[in-house]
Amino acid sequence: MTATTNPVYRDITEEQKSTNPYARLVPGQTIVEIPAYVLECGETLSNFPVAYKTWGRLNDDQDNVILINHALTGSSDVQDWWGPLLGNGKTFDPSRFFIICINFLGSPYGSASPVSVDKSTGKPYGPSFPLVTVKDDIGIHKLILDSLDVKGIACVIGGSMGGMLALEYSATYNKTPYVRTVIALATSARASAWCISWNETQRQCIFSDPFYDDGYYFENENGIKPDSGLSAARMAALLTYRSRNSFETRFGRKLPNQIAAVPRSEKDLKRVEEEQGIRFPKTKDEENWLLHNDGSRSSLSRNSSLSESNSLNSNNSATKPQTYFTAQSYLRYQGNKFITRFDANCYISITRKLDTHDITRGRIEVNDHSEDPLPAFLQNLQQPHLIIGIQSDGLFTYGEQQLLGENIPNSQLKKLDSPEGHDAFLLEFELINNYCLKFLQEKLPEYYDDKSGKYEIFEDWAKFVDSTDNGGNSVFGEAEKNITNW
Repeated sequence: MTATTNPVYRDITEEQKSTNPYARLVPGQTIVEIPAYVLECGETLSNFPVAYKTWGRLNDDQDNVILINHALTGSSDVQDWWGPLLGNGKTFDPSRFFIICINFLGSPYGSASPVSVDKSTGKPYGPSFPLVTVKDDIGIHKLILDSLDVKGIACVIGGSMGGMLALEYSATYNKTPYVRTVIALATSARASAWCISWNETQRQCIFSDPFYDDGYYFENENGIKPDSGLSAARMAALLTYRSRNSFETRFGRKLPNQIAAVPRSEKDLKRVEEEQGIRFPKTKDEENWLLHNDGSRSSLSRNSSLSESNSLNSNNSATKPQTYFTAQSYLRYQGNKFITRFDANCYISITRKLDTHDITRGRIEVNDHSEDPLPAFLQNLQQPHLIIGIQSDGLFTYGEQQLLGENIPNSQLKKLDSPEGHDAFLLEFELINNYCLKFLQEKLPEYYDDKSGKYEIFEDWAKFVDSTDNGGNSVFGEAEKNITNW
């Protein structure tokens, strides 16, 4: 079974593409309609979409499944963000495994989220979309997996927020044969106060945008969205994805490339202003105003231009201290890029979901005077785990992965000595592939033994997948391989 169609749920892929522009950005995924699901918060989602993408096919035992969980702003298209790990002889080998990635709730890329149309009203959910949790995602996953006749999961894997889902699988299916192994990268068993605080900071960026309109910006007749707030939120997030040394090495105090020579005659000045839709400062006050507001997304500042030599009437602008650096240029570029592919309400929904994550929640009763229940809870997990941490990670600190490795009995802890910070789980492909592949071969040897009968090599798997090579630049993930390629 290659699962290009779902035998249980109605296929609404084209319908969703017509109403959700973000869903159109993910090639080759399937979107089905789930009749109803009761969320952890008590509300019921009805006739809602869930998106997923598959590679390979099920074996006769229907248990050769690798379930991949994407990160905060990722999609079901694994090739887009973990492409170097996908292929024959790699961690995600579709010739011997049935690989699936399910887009989680709250994401704009196909599954139910604030941009989805509420069938009961005919309008997008917007801010009325209910609170969803990682536990809800696990329940939705089971519906999809059951519909595809999956009887068991060989490995659940995820990084960052996807790692939270992987660990939730450990807790949900502990002491059952349903999940054989778990791989969790750059993640934690619960959202830390530090992580929650960064999420709150990013949400406040969005709330402070005058066009946020309490989340009802999608009803704005002019189509104006809280782009400034979402862009600022993305910039703040990027600072947590990389490390200080990573930025210093790549950017330092370097200056951006000069765009073009500034016109020196009044005639040329007017021509360039008309052609490019910008204006140059004509007075000292205008020059100082532009310098002060450089980087603002207001219409006035955005349509103005100021550089070392951009003031026509200023004779000493070249002697002024530089205030615009490559690091700023990178952040602004990423912020501008993000607002074209993500929705502000979805960002709020997903970060709130992340805040609720705690694998002991609802499983252990805690009072203010009891000891931290997490270590003892982890000590009861039975599946083999591979935990991969990053020494320079400033968001999910390496100590959080050490806690997992020291307490989960049947676990292996690996450390990436990368200077790239949290994003190393999307960049250090060779090391990650080696760690994961070795773990799978050790814990699931029957899937690599030609005589075991557990698989039949599927040589033509690529013919059944709509794939798009992004050339190393992530369209939907957290990182770009070449941080200076923008």
